[in-house]
Amino acid sequence: MSAYDLKLIDIQIADHVAVATMNNPPVNALSRQMQDEMALAFDLMSDDDNVRVIVLTGAGKLFCAGADIKARSSGEPPPGGPRGHLRSARECFHAIVECRKPVIAAINGAALGAGLAIAASCDILLASEQASLGMPEIDVGLMGGGRHAMRLFGHSRLRRMAVTGYRVPGPELYRLGIVEACLPSAELMPAAMAFAKDIASKAPLAVQLFKQSLNAIEEMSLRDGYRYEQDMTVQIGKTEDSKEAMRAFVEKRKPVFHGR
Repeated sequence: MSAYDLKLIDIQIADHVAVATMNNPPVNALSRQMQDEMALAFDLMSDDDNVRVIVLTGAGKLFCAGADIKARSSGEPPPGGPRGHLRSARECFHAIVECRKPVIAAINGAALGAGLAIAASCDILLASEQASLGMPEIDVGLMGGGRHAMRLFGHSRLRRMAVTGYRVPGPELYRLGIVEACLPSAELMPAAMAFAKDIASKAPLAVQLFKQSLNAIEEMSLRDGYRYEQDMTVQIGKTEDSKEAMRAFVEKRKPVFHGR
């Protein structure tokens, strides 16, 4: 049973690891409902003390095929009109970036357009051999996702993707250093869970503050960014978990963290 009352996002929590699965058949297209549920899901997990790390993946053969083009072409106005729909999409992505807990993307298939933006909003990326990242908006008379793709791709490759719709396959993503691993489908989730369990074993407040710091300093200068990190280090050093980590290191034992 899902941890939260959501229709299109299934969330299972065990041993401080949450597995969030996008489940909007047949291709996990990002409908307005799915956008709103994604934002809510990550807000809930962000505040859930039972969750220390999240694995995000897609049900079926695709990670997320992007915006729900069928719904857009139906002529039915979205709730709040186009501006409300676009705001909902932004908050869906930002909820992942701003989630206090690290998010691991287990990209099990194509992640296109808005699906690419979802993947780029995660902290650690792994891909199956069937995975690909692409921006196909040019083929349906739209555009978008370029700013998120800039977090992953270099100048020429990004522009090639934008103006041709080229999809970068999983092995190429690994060669470019976009993902941590490219694996057979059967090995993807076990590998993602191994990453998650490793992170979940660390001091939770330190992990959360480190993610917060990395988000904050991403576009800062070297001097300002390092100053910010130093301030955060002082803060985390005052916590009980930090003191426990230092004691355990000196005593050569495994630390016991309580998130305080």
